[in-house]
Amino acid sequence: VQLVESGGGSVQAGDALRLSCVASGYTVSRYCMGWFRQAPGKEREEVAAIDSSGITRYAASVKGRYTISRDNAKNTLYLQMNSLKPEDTAMYSCAGTIDTRCRAAFAYWGQGTQVTVS
Repeated sequence: VQLVESGGGSVQAGDALRLSCVASGYTVSRYCMGWFRQAPGKEREEVAAIDSSGITRYAASVKGRYTISRDNAKNTLYLQMNSLKPEDTAMYSCAGTIDTRCRAAFAYWGQGTQVTVS
């Protein structure tokens, strides 16, 4: 299994970014997948997840600004991030489970993509 993120960068507050996570050896539509972030000196936190039926959940800090989605044909997970704030600055990683309903631990991880908001 390989998960490869892209789309990070340095932006201004209020800007938008879309992160992508291309999967190989893993079918994004079949399992629960999520996006996590970790800022320096802070714990890693889940920001969004989507289960196999398309049900989503979001951290309170990003709800209404971030949208998780997937393109089954491209086997890719996305995170649309709008109205970015400096506190959104972190390394963002995608992750996958072997569970359809987001009940199991995330077993597969990408290497991450940096998002910096100033």
